[in-house]
Amino acid sequence: MIIHSFDDQSEPLFGPGSFLGPQRHLCDTCILTFSDVIFRELQARFSVREAGTLDSANGARPVYLFEHAGKTLAVALCGIGATLAGNQVVELNWMTGATTFILFGSAGSLNRAATEGKYVIPTEAYRDEGLSYHYAPPKDYIAIKQADRTEAIFRELRLPYVKGRVWTTDAFYRETRNQFEARRSEGCLAVEMEIAGVEAVCDFHGFALYAFLATGDVLDAPTYENDALVSANHSLDKLQIALAIAQRV
Repeated sequence: MIIHSFDDQSEPLFGPGSFLGPQRHLCDTCILTFSDVIFRELQARFSVREAGTLDSANGARPVYLFEHAGKTLAVALCGIGATLAGNQVVELNWMTGATTFILFGSAGSLNRAATEGKYVIPTEAYRDEGLSYHYAPPKDYIAIKQADRTEAIFRELRLPYVKGRVWTTDAFYRETRNQFEARRSEGCLAVEMEIAGVEAVCDFHGFALYAFLATGDVLDAPTYENDALVSANHSLDKLQIALAIAQRV
């Protein structure tokens, strides 16, 4: 069964070096965005230089380095979904040396009263995806280890936030009423597609993940609402927060 896929008793048959060549150390911190708008804005705002590319049969995505507040940072336009995002974290570490990852994106609200007008800082993620079971023993939730540190930075920046569980699923068209009720009853504030998998990858390799979300669509409504989804995906406030976190970690 998929939940029993974790194997820490034997070695992988191949790794990122099979595709990317020798490992490099160019920086310590990498920002991951799912927004092409934010990715282009960062290129316009900073003097970036290419560190490499994330290659696939779909094409190549550049990975950039830039300087900010005395640090060299990497930035990548991350693939959507736990499988793409988690595997790209492994490749980005190999390509740049980064061991700290700052990830942000949109999420669907499961509790409108709690999340409205606030960022969501995940504390645990429900593992309704496949990748995490190859990187951690089976368990329903995975703890987000840097949640308290992320919260401390949000407090310092005086940003509105709520902290709690989230639900990670790749099957966004199968977010059913019963599953919504079950996850909400367990304290999940939002649903998204990457955090459980990426946290499992980071834990396995000894990386640090700083994650925050902006809710755009609302499942906690008589009928599904997605009017704020574009803003949650692409508004530039999240870039400013990510840069502020990068200064402090």
